[in-house]
Amino acid sequence: MLETVILGLFIAGLISCVGLGLSIFYALFFGLALFFAYGLIKKHRFTEMLGMTFSGIKTVLTVTLVFIMIGGLTAIWRSAGTIPYIIFYASKVILPQTFILATFILCCCISMLMGTSFGTAATMGVICMMMGKAMGVSPVWIGGAVLAGGFFGDRNSPMSTSALLVSKLTDTDIFSNVRIMIKSAIVPLIITCVLYLVVGFVMKTGGSSSDTVSLFEEHFNLMWVTVIPAALIIVLSAFKVSVKITVAVSIVCGAIICIAVQGTGFLPMLKILVMGYSNPNKELGAMLNGGGIVSMLKPAAIVVLSSSYSGIFEGTGLLSGVKKYIHIIALKINPFGAYILTSIFTSMISCNQSLSIMLTHQLCDDTMETKDDKALSLENSAVIIAPLIPWCIAGAVPLAAIGAPTASILTACYLYILPIFYYITRFKKQEAELKNAKEINN
Repeated sequence: MLETVILGLFIAGLISCVGLGLSIFYALFFGLALFFAYGLIKKHRFTEMLGMTFSGIKTVLTVTLVFIMIGGLTAIWRSAGTIPYIIFYASKVILPQTFILATFILCCCISMLMGTSFGTAATMGVICMMMGKAMGVSPVWIGGAVLAGGFFGDRNSPMSTSALLVSKLTDTDIFSNVRIMIKSAIVPLIITCVLYLVVGFVMKTGGSSSDTVSLFEEHFNLMWVTVIPAALIIVLSAFKVSVKITVAVSIVCGAIICIAVQGTGFLPMLKILVMGYSNPNKELGAMLNGGGIVSMLKPAAIVVLSSSYSGIFEGTGLLSGVKKYIHIIALKINPFGAYILTSIFTSMISCNQSLSIMLTHQLCDDTMETKDDKALSLENSAVIIAPLIPWCIAGAVPLAAIGAPTASILTACYLYILPIFYYITRFKKQEAELKNAKEINN
């Protein structure tokens, strides 16, 4: 009973913040206070509760550092001319009608190389958003295509931390999982591509503005060396260099180009790195302004605060009573349906993908028989449903990095099509098995 009240109050706090337009940070802080108080009521010592809280935070320190680095990377790419160079030349060959599809495919490719939706959004996602604005394409659809493409690799790439987490939790081989996941993603991928292509031709666009794009040539030295920071991301990712090192190398290279090629002073470059890029030209500013370490401090704080929950949940057993209801759901619909509903719930209360994956596995583990089914069910539920929760950092951070509206969650078509398609296939398989069992009995 107490557990239900605590979770109900927390969910009410989340809904209130969303409804009133307040920062989700307040709801998360309220949740931490609630869960901390629950532990004290359950006779856990104050120092013990502090230990649980910080044990969860320790797991995301590396992720938080990457967030901060990504903020600096996006600003340096703007100032160094990396993004203007790519936009200037790519806009000459990509049609506005096919741009949403191109954005999705490009982000799928980069996310497969990098294995991170955040890194994809901060690099290719930012470029696509700037290009799309220059072409008059809707930011809502661009943001959705970037988000969907980013999580294509977050789910399928052997470099993905979420794929690695799933393989460890289910005791399966990550490369075997990747082969199964890619095979199961083919049909949803094709459907998504067709849908984005149709939307591109139906949607009204402003067309590629040559005047706007030409401003890049006026305000930047568009030399080929300016694209090196982006090329380094691709090359280093292909050689499976860690994300931290890859991003750091790209930042240093971009800073050098910023000073040597664009003529920016050292101190102004450092200011851009920290505070973000700002162009005095109104038209260019509308497309390029943003980034910087400061822009990622709020998402980083959300990561740290929400991740403190994991230690408390594990130490106090707050969610243990929920498990019996999961089994009832699995029997009434099917096991994967239980995974979907559970991942929605865990994403809502955890506000980050990693914790959602761990909680979903913990609550649904007994509903699936084989390890491969457990791994695939986690990848088709918690991994890709987390970014669809508006206050979850899995989707909020990539959208914030590219400057896309929250409504872009609704246009991330692949993230909806994949679990629906898998649910249908699982349901048909279950029906076929029941039919065969009846025929054998008869």
